[in-house]
Amino acid sequence: MQQPQTYRFQWQGIEIEATYIPIKWGVIAHLEIESIHPKRAPLPVTETGYKSHFHPCGTVEAKGGDVVAQIVAWLDEEAAKPEWRAYAAKSRQGELF
Repeated sequence: MQQPQTYRFQWQGIEIEATYIPIKWGVIAHLEIESIHPKRAPLPVTETGYKSHFHPCGTVEAKGGDVVAQIVAWLDEEAAKPEWRAYAAKSRQGELF
């Protein structure tokens, strides 16, 4: 197993920590994404603020190897979907009932 790579970055006001392991168990890559401030804030890829994602080895590297850029692109892509846009609008407005 390769050493985990840990990254912290901001996305739309949410501090995120991502841990990437390029080769886990010799057969697969693993990415963990967690919102840490606000803690466990929902993200477009997870309602709970935590996502564990397995994918084929070399996937990140084949797209340039920039883990943070690829996560941000994934978040942006999912945030453009109607479900997330509705959630974001509702969160900004608040609910009366």
